Amino acid sequence: MASVPSLASNVQQRLADALSAALPQAASADPLLRRSDRADFQANGILALAKRLKGNPRELAAQVVDAVGDDDVLADIEVSGPGFLNITLADRAITETLAARAADDRLGVPLADEPGRTVIDYAQPNVAKEMHVGHLRSAVIGDAMVRILEFTGEQVVRRHHIGDWGTQFGMLIQYLTEHPHELDHRESPGAGEAAGAEAMSNLGRLYKASRALFDSDEEFKARARDRVVALQAGDEETLALWQRFVDESKIYFYSVFEKLDMEVRDPDVVGESGYNDMLDETCRILEESGVAVRSEGALCVFFDDVKGPDGSPVPLIVRKSNGGYGYAATDLSAIRDRVQNLDATSLLYVVDARQSLHFKMVFETARRAGWLNDKVRAHQLAFGTVLGKDGKPFKTREGETVRLVDLLDEAIDRATAVVREKAGKVGLSEEEITGNGRHVGIGAVKYADLSTSAVRDYKFDLDQMVSLNGDTSVYLQYAYARIQSIKRKAGGRSPAAHPELELAPAERALGLHLDQFGEVLAEVAAGYEPHKLAAYLYQLASHLTTFYDQCHVLSEDNPAEVVENRLFLVDLTGRTLHQGMALLGIRTPERL
Repeated sequence: MASVPSLASNVQQRLADALSAALPQAASADPLLRRSDRADFQANGILALAKRLKGNPRELAAQVVDAVGDDDVLADIEVSGPGFLNITLADRAITETLAARAADDRLGVPLADEPGRTVIDYAQPNVAKEMHVGHLRSAVIGDAMVRILEFTGEQVVRRHHIGDWGTQFGMLIQYLTEHPHELDHRESPGAGEAAGAEAMSNLGRLYKASRALFDSDEEFKARARDRVVALQAGDEETLALWQRFVDESKIYFYSVFEKLDMEVRDPDVVGESGYNDMLDETCRILEESGVAVRSEGALCVFFDDVKGPDGSPVPLIVRKSNGGYGYAATDLSAIRDRVQNLDATSLLYVVDARQSLHFKMVFETARRAGWLNDKVRAHQLAFGTVLGKDGKPFKTREGETVRLVDLLDEAIDRATAVVREKAGKVGLSEEEITGNGRHVGIGAVKYADLSTSAVRDYKFDLDQMVSLNGDTSVYLQYAYARIQSIKRKAGGRSPAAHPELELAPAERALGLHLDQFGEVLAEVAAGYEPHKLAAYLYQLASHLTTFYDQCHVLSEDNPAEVVENRLFLVDLTGRTLHQGMALLGIRTPERL
């Protein structure tokens, strides 16, 4: 089915046509339409137009109203104040537009006119290291943007740029060579939470043992350093042992991502090692083109606006003076690969705001080299820090970084307690309580992250996150479950739109908000701002609450067509909540 034009775009077009008819010299003028507390919409573009035409704004506004004439969408247009237009829509137009949305599986949301191909770099753990709270935001925000962009029709290529190539692997590989059974599993490793826990236990034990030996045994330290050389030289035995660490780490990573209700696939995991063969050529291209120059033996790129505290230039070091490569060489090689081999039109990096200067320099270097241009753009979706209730970086009582699995387990436990407390009223089984507790707990963590503008820090407060009141995912999930309960109680009565009915104020407010779903998604996708979708969904649930209070849905006193129309509004609200939450990566249980 074709997309459904929003009521706002419909009104905008009618006003633009009226402006052209009444004032031919203003054929391209923008009515400047916006939502209003005084009517459904207000247009204030005539004020600026009157100034340009040196006319009386109220008189010009009256001419535009006359040009609109009788209209089946616009019930009333009033000239207000110095020349504003207050516009009220016909109830029939609202219901008919919503009915067209309800008839479409996509709720009338259009696909992008010119979709491109976006490579999203997100969820970047490190091989042989435990995931901590600092890994949460990249994973949650990135996963939401993947879902949102794909829904708009964009081709999305996922990339998980894991840290898997460094000097520590010489130490780990050498220890594994001398203790070959340290990564063995008691049973077939398989997948899931238990396998992930055992994999991380093996890795943690091996890391601690190898670090202790590295720090205390000079001969072992020498052998470990030789292993680094062998690894970088592509020695087959060393690479095979290194691959064991990567594979063991993936068992653990995937168990954490599964708990987060995220899909991470093998082909999408491309670590630092994936670009190793490109580093030398990247440096050669940059040097031969003059983008990078040698400075004190290192290959550097300089910028006029990047200086240190003493005022001296701070370069992006692509290759170190000892011939080693830094993060810049890998990141620039990744850009080359994503543009030239993956045919990307957009590169989106979901990375900590503290790395903003690094990526600013990398992107500018890539532009100078011609890898980024008007046809290929790069953007860092920078995010802030997860803070504790005290407003300081989130740590354990002992001052250690909080393990991500511990955080998620606590959220699930808290949420399960909330679900269990309410379970008796709806007769949930123990299996439903456990399953819903997981969905509510993980949803609470995701929503707290996604409802905050990404660049801002936010406080991790589980008590607030699993609250039934306020701007939380639990509030939205209960709104959805309540809708399903009403539908179950409806008996033989089915949702049906009745455009001939007059709408109550709460019905109009709910309907107008439902109609904005597509416009909000377009704005979210264009600006990479998932918090705006979270805000829209919270407002939708709030409108639904007001509607419940003011409009009895299943009242026996209501005529059949009123019941059907209200069931229609409730059903469309449920579908919109379900779709919106799914785009944030949050599940909506049918019963809570």
